[in-house]
Amino acid sequence: MTPFEQISRRIDSYRNDMINMQVALCALPAVAPSSGGEGEARKAEYLLEFLRNNRFQDVSLIQAPDLEAPAGYRPNILAYVKGQDSSRTVWVMTHTDVVPPGEQAQWKGNPYKAWVEQGRIYGRGTEDNQQDLVASLFAAKAFLDEGVAPAFDIGLAIVADEETGSDKGIHHVIQNSNPFRKKDIIIVPDAGSEDGRLIEVAEKSILWLKFTTLGRQAHASTPEKGLNSFKAASFLVAALDKLHGLFPEEDPLFDPPRSTFEPTKKEPNVPNINTIPGEDVFYMDSRILPSYAVEAVEKAIAKIIKTIEQKFGVKVEVEVRQKALAAPPTSSKAEVVGLLKKGVNAVYGVRGKAKGIGGGTVAAFFRRAGFQAACWSKIDDTAHMPNEYCVIDNMLGDAKVFAHVFLRE
Repeated sequence: MTPFEQISRRIDSYRNDMINMQVALCALPAVAPSSGGEGEARKAEYLLEFLRNNRFQDVSLIQAPDLEAPAGYRPNILAYVKGQDSSRTVWVMTHTDVVPPGEQAQWKGNPYKAWVEQGRIYGRGTEDNQQDLVASLFAAKAFLDEGVAPAFDIGLAIVADEETGSDKGIHHVIQNSNPFRKKDIIIVPDAGSEDGRLIEVAEKSILWLKFTTLGRQAHASTPEKGLNSFKAASFLVAALDKLHGLFPEEDPLFDPPRSTFEPTKKEPNVPNINTIPGEDVFYMDSRILPSYAVEAVEKAIAKIIKTIEQKFGVKVEVEVRQKALAAPPTSSKAEVVGLLKKGVNAVYGVRGKAKGIGGGTVAAFFRRAGFQAACWSKIDDTAHMPNEYCVIDNMLGDAKVFAHVFLRE
């Protein structure tokens, strides 16, 4: 029996333990304070106990101060398994925070009380990001339980705040502790595909904007006495769709291959039907190909706003909620990409392909800091949806892919 077969057999034996950990983690909601939650402290306490009880080494907690969180901080965890050669570390970075469940009526059950059905674990966070958090933990645990030393040290970075910007998460870790070395191998299972082929190496720029349309409130029966902010904002939403035509370039490295400009969140205005609102607020999520300057998009938006202001007599204020320029891509020939391709082929029998994606991942923080990080996981892409689920076989399979990389077979 080869070391990989030995480790894979051990991972298979963990199946029920991995399911039980998913259920336990799901019952510890880790929603960011800015999204109405308490943060990740309780979840981190559970994970720290697991790590210490299972002989992981150099377990540490890095606290990012956050006065909005009841604990006063956001927790980031580092843990290691020593390898044959400690000059390098193979990292898997996952995150503990989850997004709010959304409308309860769209869930088949309690989103924070995970349930198993037809080979899947349902619940908020089960796929994003607990599938690979659990997979990485048990992949590393298999080496400890089997007494097999990985080629290099295994490093697990389990961080906070991924869903709301990462200032209290991996960005804080890199800026304040930075255990990462340029020759380390860094895997971020924060993107993937259903067949496991996608190895994400590039991302688009991100621009999140808040639009506040200011008009004049009036009785709905006398609209001429007011300036309907909601009506003006609705025309603005439609006008912003012109951005797709203004920035039409396509790049086949990315999926989708073009820039996207989507209105998303809408805040309530007046509480009653018979009042014209004097203020209206909505948000837009833009993902922009690296070939376009974000400033060029902002200038185009400013021109569109000006036409709406002139037409309706309103004032539109724009607030940047997130602006992240596309990070330098990871080379498709980087060592981490090659190792993932071998692991994906060994476990899932498919050929991995390096691609760019429309969404942003925390791998961008590594890339901006000069690290060759790659994103990979085998997922059904149910993140942020009602009835989010994790395919149990994907969770075990991903653990085996990580183990294959740890062994460098």
